[in-house]
This record gives sequence, C-alpha cells and structure tokens, in this order.
Amino acid sequence: MDVWFIIEVFCGHVMVCKDSIFLRRVEMDGPVLADKWDALIEPGRVHGSLYYDTAIFKEEIEKIWFTTWVYIGHESEVPNNNDFVTKALGPMPVLMTRDRKGEVQLLLNRCPHRGNAVCVLEKGNKASFTCPYHSWTFSNDGALIGYAFPDGYQKAEKSELGLSKVTRVANYRGFIFGSMAAEGPTLEEHLGGAITALDRLCDNSPTGEVEITAGFLQHRTKANWKFILENECDGYHPAFVHSSIFSVADSGITDLYGADAVAVTRSFGNGHTEVDPRPEFRRRDKPLSWFNTKPERLPDYVQQMNEAYGPERAREIMIDGTPHIMIFPNLFIAEIQIFVIQPVSANESIQHVTALQFKGAPDMNRRLRQQTMGSVGPAGFLLADDTEMYERNQRGLEIRDPEYLYLKRGEHRERHDEDGYLIGHATDDLPSREIWKHYRSLMEDK
Repeated sequence: MDVWFIIEVFCGHVMVCKDSIFLRRVEMDGPVLADKWDALIEPGRVHGSLYYDTAIFKEEIEKIWFTTWVYIGHESEVPNNNDFVTKALGPMPVLMTRDRKGEVQLLLNRCPHRGNAVCVLEKGNKASFTCPYHSWTFSNDGALIGYAFPDGYQKAEKSELGLSKVTRVANYRGFIFGSMAAEGPTLEEHLGGAITALDRLCDNSPTGEVEITAGFLQHRTKANWKFILENECDGYHPAFVHSSIFSVADSGITDLYGADAVAVTRSFGNGHTEVDPRPEFRRRDKPLSWFNTKPERLPDYVQQMNEAYGPERAREIMIDGTPHIMIFPNLFIAEIQIFVIQPVSANESIQHVTALQFKGAPDMNRRLRQQTMGSVGPAGFLLADDTEMYERNQRGLEIRDPEYLYLKRGEHRERHDEDGYLIGHATDDLPSREIWKHYRSLMEDK
C-alpha cells in the first residue's frame, strides 16, 4: 500500500508525493540541495511537477533564461538604421534596434522611472522612444535624451538613467543571441556542434544568407515551455499525430520516422538536439527531395546554387537540405521555418513562427512561405496537431499517479557518431534525456 506524504521543499512550495526520496527536507531559507534534483530528475525519468510547479518555473527564469544564451532575433529584421522590433528574452520584453550608427542594440523595454514600457509597437522606424507615462525620451541606443519639466531633475545624472541593455550580445551569421549573465561561455562555446546546423541552413541560400522577413504568427498554448522544447526533436510522434496532413501531402513521412527509418536523433551537448534525416535523403540521392519537390520546379534557385557553389557542391547541399534542430532553450529551426519559444508561466507559452527566406532566391522563398502557411498558419494542421498534444499533456499532469514521465525509449541503442556526438534511432527519447541532463546542470548551478 502506498503511503502519501506532504513535505516542504524549495521556496516553501508544498509537494504531495508518495516517494520516500522526497523526505529529505530542504531548509526554507537555505541553499538548494542536489537531493532535490536527484528526486526530480532521474536517469530516464522526470517528475511531473517540473512542468507545472510555479516555484520551479520562477527558478528556471533565473537560472536558465537569465543566465544562458537565448535567441532574440535576426539582423534582417532591422535592416535599416533606426529600425526596431519588439522581442522577448524569456518573459522579459526587449527592443531590438538598429541605432543611428547602424549597430544592433538589445534594450530592455522598461522605463527606469516607473517601469512603463517605452514602446508598445511591434516594429517600425524610430530614432527615439518616449515613455507614455511621464514623457521620458530615450535614444534608440538606450541613452536618456530628456524628460518633461527638467527643472525637477537638477541633480539627476542622465548617463545613469538610460534604458538597461541585455548584458551580452552576440551575432552568428545574422542570428542574434543575448545573455543577461555578465560572465560565462561565449556564444560559440554555447552552440558547440550545433553551430554546424546554422552553417548548413545558411549554405542552402545561394547568397549564404537567410532573412526573417515574412512576418511572425504567434501561437499561444496552455502548456509548459519544456513540452514544446522536447517535442521539436521528438521523432516518435509524427507518424501518428501528423498522419492526416502527411498522407494528404504525400511526404513519405514513414520513411523518416517509421520503425525502419535510417534517420537519427543527435545530441550536440548543452541541450541542443536534432533529428537528422540526411541518411534517408542521401539514400534517395535526389536534390530537393527534402523539400518534397524537384529541381525542375525551382529552376532559378537551382541555377543560382550551381553558380554560387559549383554543380557538385550545390548538388550535395540540395540533397541534404536544411536542418531540423532545437537550439536550447528557444530556437527551433524546422527545415522551412523557425519557431521561437517564449515562456509565459508554468502552464502557458507562446510560439513565434515565421517562414525562412533565402536572400536573393524569390522562387524558393515563395514556396517556403506557401508551405509554412499550409503547415503552421492560422488554418494549418501541423502546429494545431502539436498544440493539442501539448495541452493534453499539461492537463494530464493533474493526474498525479504515476508521478514520473518515462523517457527510456532507445537507451539500449545509443551510440556515438564519427564526430563523437551521441545519436539514437529517429524515434528514441535521446533528445529529451539530453535536454534534461543539461537542464539539471543549469538548475543545480549556484
């Protein structure tokens, strides 16, 4: 017979559980003990409270979102001086601007006077921002320009009252990341092997550049952000959850995600995971089969690629296609589009999604936009399927028995590839296990 206990854990949260491993008390005002994470994250199992506990969510914001590198936006979203777009770093609003000098800035969208947002527009072109509450005005590089009725501020130091900035900013091939940590790994160190996926993506453009210019759709879901994070490289669900749309599209999805698939899942470390279907595409040996089309349907794009890379290299690129990778914690490159995950609360998230565009390739870009709208647009099926699963998962956690989620599929067949990265079958839980390993390393870090 199970015996149930009510115990106190970190931040005074009360956890109801039946497992004696939780009986080691954590002091209310003391340090977070490793025993807490021993209990919550086991090899191949994670506790359900990790997805719904509000105290854990707040801790994640501090130890993950405000510590590691987070994708903010792409430089093509602010192509001209004084352009701006509103973004987010976790739940925190950010203004990404290109200032008068052409430098990209990441400003916290919070007036230092009373905390009001200094900009509520999604995008535009402005050299300055004026807080609507008391009319403090700031340059688009964050400097305080002036305030209303200045005689009341005779001893104020303007240089100390500008907009705060994201502490560190880094740009890799147009992808802009920010970190609120003053010290830590460089962006390149954070990305590790995942950097090759960004290179692969850009190489599919005849100019070597991608653009984010098609506009974003925002999909709000009543589910924890980690359900989305894990799902993006989960190769077990597509043949079932997406069977209707893939059968209509005649995409051959069972070849990629079936029991006999040659595609693999891969961990690059630091929480970055991918589904790599290149073995299947190479077996087919047909350029653009990854895009479910043929070269003769995109003659201008193919010609541009041949001219840019030479016929042999261009053919290799067009066979392999673009990556399917989840860059921890929030950037998902899904072959033809990108998703940016934004956590809102323990049980609510927003996915920002847009079609990828290859600079200088209009015929390819048109198809990229059309397929994105068909799959994840307002009437698309793909994201609707996934969102239904996220929300069902979240509701299911209200059923507290069993307490743990099982993530051991494929443990027996994990192996290392020629580059030393851990890989598994396309349908295995390897990505989730590796995500949780990195998650725990960040949450345990003092």
